[in-house]
Amino acid sequence: MLRRRGNEAGTRRVYGDVVMVVFLCTQILDGAFTYVGLQVFGPTIEANPLVAWLIGALGPAAALTFAKVTAIAFGAFLHLSSVHRIMATLTGIYLLLAIGPWTHLLFFVN
Repeated sequence: MLRRRGNEAGTRRVYGDVVMVVFLCTQILDGAFTYVGLQVFGPTIEANPLVAWLIGALGPAAALTFAKVTAIAFGAFLHLSSVHRIMATLTGIYLLLAIGPWTHLLFFVN
């Protein structure tokens, strides 16, 4: 049986769009959790040295906005370059190493 190539391209496009939306949500959630974490625990809680330096230089809101806008811009570049597996991998890493720990700290630690 012959496969229609149009369906395959459409499936890839939908996959890429879903990956991009999840990536965006992850970035926004990481920025929000980080901001709340900084308010609750202080600036020493930030584990990323570049972001910690930005927080010291610009303040929390400006630093996190800059970091997240930059990450989203790079994500948009990856999306437009159709390298969605890399985006999916990066999203998984963010979920595991950023959203997971922040969720634990903010919601499960007394």
